[in-house]
Amino acid sequence: MGATAVILLAIAKLWEYFGAVTRMPLYWTGKDFLLGLALAGAITVASNIAHRVWPAYRRSANFYLQLVLKPLIFTDFIWLGLLPGLSEELLFRGVMLPALGMDITALVLTSALFGVLHFSGAQQWPYIAWATTIGFFLGLSALLTGNLLVPVVAHVLTNFWSGCLWKWQNPVNLPESQ
Repeated sequence: MGATAVILLAIAKLWEYFGAVTRMPLYWTGKDFLLGLALAGAITVASNIAHRVWPAYRRSANFYLQLVLKPLIFTDFIWLGLLPGLSEELLFRGVMLPALGMDITALVLTSALFGVLHFSGAQQWPYIAWATTIGFFLGLSALLTGNLLVPVVAHVLTNFWSGCLWKWQNPVNLPESQ
């Protein structure tokens, strides 16, 4: 997770520098923080609903999340929120979206590429579809507000909350003591 975050951050910074891209601004406003918080809540609730009613998504998400989350302890979820939330948003919404035009075509393309980033095998297409959809809403929030803070807050909190919920619902079976 840390290595991927560093790689994505490096790609974003190199693209920004060599592509002469003006990164989407990130600045603090209470209103945009609350929008990010609300978006994170909506994504987390929607993910839980999809997990309950869409069996293919449930299998796909459980496969992906077990791969990523099973070895983590609860304090690791702070890093699970921060590292991907910051690096992925900087690349996809902060640099890539402006570089591709800040329009609907750029939004769709960056969303699809965000989904591909979450590829872990051909049988995991529902998780890729879900990540693409979430990428669309994160990108839309950036386009509508002009502030990278909204998708960053949403992404960080969604990863943190969803990770904690999944871990809580899927505890590791520890061997019984002798």
